[in-house]
Amino acid sequence: MGKLIFFAIIALLIYWIIKSRQPKDMDTNSPSEAIEDMVRCTHCGVHLPKSECITNDNMFFCSDEHRHQHLESSK
Repeated sequence: MGKLIFFAIIALLIYWIIKSRQPKDMDTNSPSEAIEDMVRCTHCGVHLPKSECITNDNMFFCSDEHRHQHLESSK
């Protein structure tokens, strides 16, 4: 029984040493990319990143074609 406890303590010690030597850089809670604002196309309603949209008078469009269609329909 004493040998079993001894080997269990040795196993736990080895496990603890291995765990403590792993790099702490791998934090799963931190986002890997910057969070970007999403906007809605004024013409069709699709959501897309703000950096990929086309803007016109504080309106957002998913394509130049939708911008032209919206401007033509509002005349």
